[in-house]
Amino acid sequence: MIINQPVFTVLLVEDEIADADLVRMAFEESRVLVRLHHVVDGVEALKFLRRETEASATAPRPDLILLDLNMPRMNGREFLQQVKQDEDLRAIPVVVLTTSDVERDVVESYGLGAAGYVVKPVDLDQLIHAIKGMESYWFTVVKLPE
Repeated sequence: MIINQPVFTVLLVEDEIADADLVRMAFEESRVLVRLHHVVDGVEALKFLRRETEASATAPRPDLILLDLNMPRMNGREFLQQVKQDEDLRAIPVVVLTTSDVERDVVESYGLGAAGYVVKPVDLDQLIHAIKGMESYWFTVVKLPE
């Protein structure tokens, strides 16, 4: 018997293609049913969220945003500030997924409205474990806005 499991939409904001590929592989390996959309910086992410790109015109609103902090054009802090000031976007949970474990980055991210802060593991198995943890929390335990 096939059970219909919900499919969640995740927007990954990550400038490093190799890191984005690892996140995609981690979702595939963890068997989390997600539609993963990837953009390379905060500017592209805002365009995606505001449906200003061809790719986002028909894409469902993300249930979760995974955000790198250090990116060109518009970094993660600037993006987070913009999203949390936007009436239409502020309810989307944003989890910072970055290599930085600097305390001021953690404090600043939460101060700007991040729903979580995860330091990217360097090992694929650890990343899969982290993605499974996120899946369990964000897509099973909590109630997300529709």
